[in-house]
Amino acid sequence: MSDGNTADNRVILGDPVPWFSVPLVTGGSFDLHVFGGRWVVLAFFGAPGTPEAEQKLAELLQDAQLFDEDKIAVRVIFTAPPADSAKYAQISSKGLAFLADYDGAISRAFGASGMPRTIVLDPMLRAIADIPWDFASGHAQTVSQVLRGLPPVEDSAGVPMNAPTLIVPRVFDFELCEFLVKFYEEQGGEDSGFYLDIDGKTAKALDYRLKRRNDLVLALPEVRDVVRGQITRRLLPAIERYLNFAATRIDRYIVACYDSAVGGHFHRHRDNMNAGAEHRRYAVTINLNKDYDGCDVVFPEFGRKAYRAPYGGAIVFSCGALHEVTPITRGRRYAFLTFLYGEADASKREANNARLHDEDLHYTGTWDRLFPERAA
Repeated sequence: MSDGNTADNRVILGDPVPWFSVPLVTGGSFDLHVFGGRWVVLAFFGAPGTPEAEQKLAELLQDAQLFDEDKIAVRVIFTAPPADSAKYAQISSKGLAFLADYDGAISRAFGASGMPRTIVLDPMLRAIADIPWDFASGHAQTVSQVLRGLPPVEDSAGVPMNAPTLIVPRVFDFELCEFLVKFYEEQGGEDSGFYLDIDGKTAKALDYRLKRRNDLVLALPEVRDVVRGQITRRLLPAIERYLNFAATRIDRYIVACYDSAVGGHFHRHRDNMNAGAEHRRYAVTINLNKDYDGCDVVFPEFGRKAYRAPYGGAIVFSCGALHEVTPITRGRRYAFLTFLYGEADASKREANNARLHDEDLHYTGTWDRLFPERAA
């Protein structure tokens, strides 16, 4: 298998590969960064329908029983539209799909434009195998051996892994937790949705397959002051000590509710991937209750371990970390959710106003200071 360290191959084994977003041949899209936490097989087949491509696809499908969305996800990349996309739709699954790299940009980035090849990525999206079609020991046989030898995702490192999170107990008083839950129940929340970049600009989207949660924005200055005071006194010192980051800004004040009655959950995502979120540095979740089942945070790149903040306590993690909130199976989970950042990030947030579709999202920099007295 190639070590990738050649002029015509930009993939180096052990290195992270470039992320990309591309349409599916059969409709929809594929974002590589969301597929962390599983073994990913990128099969660069060039133009579809050629005898060579058909043969390689048939050989790949001999191991189709190994393809699984949660362990081994296979994506076949074509550089030209197929004559019959329905043929590929019939054999597509959550473990196998076909990508439309019709301008060849992705194939070039992975060194596959000259010689088709199969590249295997680990759960942190780093290349562990690069097998060209003309590999001396045989392409199909070698690919099969690699796939059959892959361990379960939770054993991918050979030792147990823990996500880089900080859990801080006793951030909110229990009285504040009870007040915020009651306040939410009296006021009610709205579908929170999520943000996507559409035509180069960030806009809000709603898709219950990816996220189901209701949020209540805390608009009362008196409530915000109490929340901000407990965060600055009880959480920020721990973040500065253990994460070496001095936060000066807070992104939002919301109480979120995941409700088992409607299947509350949040699919795999990162919190800083679009123009409206690039400023975010650390995500903060403070649990406001504890009488519920499910609805824990999982960081797929580090295995299947579930994380939960204690009642009144916080879990803090980088906004660049891939994570998901598992479905809630009983009751309701209430949490205070926000993001922390600094002064340079605030400047970036203001500059990104031009990249937002929704005028309501525009940042003014007047309300998000954690220490407003210092600004004065």
